[in-house]
Amino acid sequence: MSNGPNQTDERGSQVEHALLGLRSLVLGGAFEANGRISEVATAERLGVSRTPLRQAMDRMVGEGLLIRNETGGVRVASFTVADIVDAIELRGVIEGAASRLAAERGAETSALEAVEQIISGIDHALERPRGMDFDTYVALNARFHSQIAALSGSAIMQREVERVYQLPFASPSSFLQEQEMIPDFRQSLLVAQSHHRAILDAIRNREGARAEALSREHARLARLNLEHVMRGDPAWIDRFPGLALVSTG
Repeated sequence: MSNGPNQTDERGSQVEHALLGLRSLVLGGAFEANGRISEVATAERLGVSRTPLRQAMDRMVGEGLLIRNETGGVRVASFTVADIVDAIELRGVIEGAASRLAAERGAETSALEAVEQIISGIDHALERPRGMDFDTYVALNARFHSQIAALSGSAIMQREVERVYQLPFASPSSFLQEQEMIPDFRQSLLVAQSHHRAILDAIRNREGARAEALSREHARLARLNLEHVMRGDPAWIDRFPGLALVSTG
C-alpha cells in the first residue's frame, strides 16, 4: 500500500526541519570543525527522529558542509580561506552564466519589471532617514539573486545557483546580517546596488557578455567582505554563520 500525500508531505517537512536545524547548528559553530556528529544526541536536540536526520545529513554531505566517515557517520567539514574564495568564485561563474542566458534568451517584460521593483525596494531600504533597513535589504537582495537566476529560463541553472549558495559565505546574504554593526561595510552595499542596476540593464538590453561579467564582479564583493572580516575583530566569529568552520592557519 502506497503512502498517502499527507504522509509524504509530513515526511518531507520533517526532513526540511532537520536540514534547517542541522545546517544552523553547523554554521553556528555548535560542532567543532572536523568533529563527529552524534546522530542520537543531534536528533534529540532538533526534536526529530534519526531517519529524517540522516536524510538531512546526506543533503549536507552533498553540499560539502559534512564529510562522511569511512567508519560510518559524518563529521563537520573545515574550510580554509582559499576554499571560501573558491566558493565565491564559483558562485560568480554560475550566476554569471545565468545572467548571460537571461540576456541572450530574452526575458518577459513583466519579469524584468518585477526585478526593477525589487531594486527600487532596495533603494528605499538604503535611503531611510533614520538609517538603513538591513532586514529589508537582506530579504530583497536574496530575492534579486533568485529572480536573476529565474530569468535564465533554466531549471538546471536555478538548481545549481541554489546549490552553490549553501556553501559557507557563497550566499549573497552571507555578510549582510551583521553589517549594521560594521560601518566599513556600508559603502559595499551601495556598490552592490549599483551592480544590481547594471546587471538588470545588461539583461534588458540583451548584452550577454556584459551581464555575465557584471555578475562575476558582483560576486567578488563577497571576497572583499571576507577579507575584511578575517582581518577584523576576533569577536566577529560569533556573528557570522560559518566563520567558525574557517581555519586561519
